[in-house]
Amino acid sequence: MLGNLLATTLIYSAILYPIIYIFPAYAANGAPVLFGGGNPLDFKKKINGKRIFGDNKTINGTAYALIAGIAAGALESLIFGLPYLLPLSILLASGAVFGDLIGSFVKRMLGMKSGASFPVMDQYGFVIFALAFAFRAGHLPTLYGLIFILIITGLLHVLTNVGAHRLRLKSVPW
Repeated sequence: MLGNLLATTLIYSAILYPIIYIFPAYAANGAPVLFGGGNPLDFKKKINGKRIFGDNKTINGTAYALIAGIAAGALESLIFGLPYLLPLSILLASGAVFGDLIGSFVKRMLGMKSGASFPVMDQYGFVIFALAFAFRAGHLPTLYGLIFILIITGLLHVLTNVGAHRLRLKSVPW
């Protein structure tokens, strides 16, 4: 009986809770692929002759990213009866958007074109910043949960981007 309880607790703390926890960041990160487009967020402004974010970071994409992340947290809060998930989702979604924008900014300043692959930053930038933004709010997953988030993020990034490319939602598979 005690062994079953420990196994259940480990599965919840290392796998299930981390998925619930990070889902608003994932929703925020994926929403621009479906709902983005329109006017560029940087209004085509430049720094040292280089675009700030590029054409792929749009006002619509940024707005829908925040909406999707917060909506995901609100829905989870209702489903799981965890009221802190709603304010946490605001931090996670904001961090995910900020991390993605930072990645684009760094790519532009390095002279990389929009859509160019930037290993590690492309896969993990949004989730690292999401976790950093949410850190002060507490309710963090366990260390094993954080490790699980990093592992699953890498796997999901490959799968979702290849899928979006095959569905012609993205021009590149990364």
